Amino acid sequence: MIEFEGLPELVDPVLIAAFEGWNDAGEASSGVVAHLEAKWKATPLVELDPEDYYDFQVTRPIVELGEGLTRSIIWPTTRLLLARPPGAKRDVVLLRGIEPNMRWRSFCAEIVGLCHDLGVDLAILLGALLNDSPHTRPVPIVGSVSDPGLARALNLEMTKYEGPTGIVGVLQHSLGVAGLQAMSLWASIPHYVAQPPNPKATLALLRRIEDMLDIPMPYGELAEEARAWEHGVDELAAQDSEVAEYVRELEERKDAADLPEASGDAIAAEFERYLRRRDRGTDG
Repeated sequence: MIEFEGLPELVDPVLIAAFEGWNDAGEASSGVVAHLEAKWKATPLVELDPEDYYDFQVTRPIVELGEGLTRSIIWPTTRLLLARPPGAKRDVVLLRGIEPNMRWRSFCAEIVGLCHDLGVDLAILLGALLNDSPHTRPVPIVGSVSDPGLARALNLEMTKYEGPTGIVGVLQHSLGVAGLQAMSLWASIPHYVAQPPNPKATLALLRRIEDMLDIPMPYGELAEEARAWEHGVDELAAQDSEVAEYVRELEERKDAADLPEASGDAIAAEFERYLRRRDRGTDG
């Protein structure tokens, strides 16, 4: 582990984490952390030693050329960064990494230890999965929590998934066993347009995080990018009659499944979010 100038004292920190790879359809979840890192000008805290967790023949390092054609090696790893959001009463620790190739239990134990050292007692882990969701409808966000009471308090729709899991599921379990409150949020990505990026899903995850933490999220240009993405997919679907018909079927299925009260809850949540951001004077 490499620390950058020691670990500082943090104010009621929360962890927001995402991993590239199996857990990250459309790069929607890693896109959240990358966006927050840039907008909040996060500073490095800790970098895990890649020798311990990565098979470099599977997850290869990257060669980059700098000024004067000097070469540098970027190793696959996991990094923790500190962000102090404007107007927030707590600090945010951002975790951005690549799903490790080996020693997952040791990897999770190291992350849990760092959370204890930093004073983190709440962790939000992000993921994205491929699903039969139409791109024209709001992005479904489902979750999993370490404490059923926390799910009720956050009005979080719980996933009923059973099957193979990735590092997000394993880390969430490890954090819960260690006594930390941990949840995962998963965005559903249309399987027929899986290529990254997916700014609409990234935006949906950011909005859900804002609802949970009551910390204003710096949406920036994401709303415009999400509209452009959806318009682009519309144009591609219109060029293929089979795809267009399939999207219409998904829309009908989705609309039939959504109860009127669910739509009302969504409208109410969006209005509450608008009022909070208006009162703070933050961007929408």
